[in-house]
Amino acid sequence: ARQFGKINVNRFFKALDGYPEIATVTKDPNQKSNIGGLWHTDHSYDAEPAKGSLLYAREVPEVGGDTMFSSMYAAYDALSDGLKRTLAGLKAVHSSRHVFGASSRALTEGDLKGRLLNPELATQDSVHPVVITHPETGRKALYVNPNFTVRIEGWTEEESAALLDYLYRHAVRPEFTCRFRWQVGSLAFWDNRSTWHLALNDYHGNRREMHRITLDGTALS
Repeated sequence: ARQFGKINVNRFFKALDGYPEIATVTKDPNQKSNIGGLWHTDHSYDAEPAKGSLLYAREVPEVGGDTMFSSMYAAYDALSDGLKRTLAGLKAVHSSRHVFGASSRALTEGDLKGRLLNPELATQDSVHPVVITHPETGRKALYVNPNFTVRIEGWTEEESAALLDYLYRHAVRPEFTCRFRWQVGSLAFWDNRSTWHLALNDYHGNRREMHRITLDGTALS
């Protein structure tokens, strides 16, 4: 990971003993909730969102536990010219509070307690363009996601819901997505600025343990 950038030490995940830069993503056989079970892009709530993430499989079920990815390049390219013009002037608010904070339903009603830590540190709010220009490729990509995006800047959550819900449905059309099937020792490395991902929760009664490293990024425009 260090060959590709500065490592971001995660605030909310339990770290591997002796390796604070490696976050553990684990689900035990008796647990129902999984981490990453909604479509998202890592750290979009930060002012300088993550450049990329690496996920390494240590223990996986025989069946299930795959990860879905979706291309936000492809999602943007498939939008109509009229909607592209509308989105060009919009920014969106992203937050960590409702996912990792003390009032998060995942922590108060689910079994993620102990796997997600430091709710008092979930104070990140940021604003990013709805459509970004990738800082390395120069390509346009859709940059909102169901997990961390709260609303369109200057709009209420109710006013934002219709447009965001449409973009969320559009972005996971089958032609934009792929499915990664894990084996022990598999390593996935993705660009958070141009993809979403989703951890499928279809392996109850089995254990899955992954190790993740996230790379610092830059401000988006």
